[in-house]
Amino acid sequence: MSRHVGGLPEDTGSRATAPEPTAPAPTESVFSGPYRALSLGVILSVGMVAFESLGVATVLPDIARSLDGLGAYGWGLSALMLANIIGTVLAGRAADRRGPWGPVAAGTAVFAVGCAVAGAATSWPLFLVGRFLQGLGVGAVMAMAYTVIGLAYPEHLRARMFALLSSAWTIPSLIGPVVAGTLADSTTWRAVFVLMLPIAAVAALLTLPALRRLERPQDDRRTAPAEPWWKGPLASSVLLTVGTGVLLQALLLKNLVLLVVLAVVGIVVALPALRRVTPEGTLTARAGLGAGVVVRALLCGTYFGSEAYLPLGLQELRGLSAWAAGLGLSAGAIAWVLGSAWQAKRDATAGRAGSVALGFLVLLLGVAVIALSILTESLPAWVAVVGWAIGGIGMGVAFNASTTETLEQAPAERQGEMSGALQLAQTLATGVVAGLGGASLAIARHFDATTRTALVGLFAFTALLALAGLLLSRRLRPAAASG
Repeated sequence: MSRHVGGLPEDTGSRATAPEPTAPAPTESVFSGPYRALSLGVILSVGMVAFESLGVATVLPDIARSLDGLGAYGWGLSALMLANIIGTVLAGRAADRRGPWGPVAAGTAVFAVGCAVAGAATSWPLFLVGRFLQGLGVGAVMAMAYTVIGLAYPEHLRARMFALLSSAWTIPSLIGPVVAGTLADSTTWRAVFVLMLPIAAVAALLTLPALRRLERPQDDRRTAPAEPWWKGPLASSVLLTVGTGVLLQALLLKNLVLLVVLAVVGIVVALPALRRVTPEGTLTARAGLGAGVVVRALLCGTYFGSEAYLPLGLQELRGLSAWAAGLGLSAGAIAWVLGSAWQAKRDATAGRAGSVALGFLVLLLGVAVIALSILTESLPAWVAVVGWAIGGIGMGVAFNASTTETLEQAPAERQGEMSGALQLAQTLATGVVAGLGGASLAIARHFDATTRTALVGLFAFTALLALAGLLLSRRLRPAAASG
């Protein structure tokens, strides 16, 4: 569920570009002859990821029931999100050394293989292998989508392409849940993954020939590494992923001693790695950049963590079809866009910290409405759709304001680093909260409790995250700057 990042996923180093005219023709656009196929391919690639993200979230309850995976439900999302971290870092480093063709080709191929494995899976563990492969591919595809724009397009066309990438997220977010739910209800959930295969093939055919013609980055620097390789970005991202995975898996265990031991091991491995891949001051939410990264994590943990269990709650507890449950996700996506647009209009006249606080408050209201609609019979089930529209508005307002505020504080030479840190916070928080929700379901099963009890714990936790974000929003600016 990696949406609207607000910048490049990471600093891509040198900016070799394809030959371009000295003066742009008046009619030149991103769909002009030299750029048409690449533009369509990049937009289709991002749209493919967006559709897969919300589409699978919609049908995941059906998949878990079919493959007996409700006891480890959270891994259906966490496996993809944690692999996403590794895929992003691998693709960025490979592009710096050899250009974007290889990472895009490999990422698209791995994503397609992951879809095939997940769609053909006959057991929940095999399905999770497919989701992990998908995550590696998604990380590479999304990292390269932004990188390719900088490498392949002249400056006067880049803003237009960035805008089109936002549309590539928005439209599939609106129709993806409904289409996926309809496929699952009328045929089988496996059809959602089968649908991805021809889309991935077409995206590759459009994108790869144009990328082959790009010049490779020329970087002859031979400076010695400033730190050991095991403290570098790649090793740290792997350690962070492994440590987080061990922690989340530990929480699924019934043996308390083994749970505590593995949880401590996971934290010991993940925490130092997290410190190395985030800006200084992140772990203490230091006012300014550190708080900006934490606010992004709290926002995404609240929104995507709640959203991940919205279809499950509506289908398992309120008896809705996958199609009807998917309407809630579409409502959130539409409202996110509206909230972002409203915040953008008032950005110059309202303090961003106040906008972030307001967004968290509205998001908290949305979580409360969907929790009441799912967990009680006092409200009709369809009220959850309205509730998640409320949550989407809050997310749009807070996400826009917090991202803009954080990136404006970062100096020019750290823009790539900060964009990468924000994306990491988003991906990690989504995976962790989804995993914690899965742990809540597992604990409920261990002690013969109900799914309703587990979701009470999950929604209470995401509400606490929203409250924490509300309190932390005042720290988005350093004390000297806010005075």
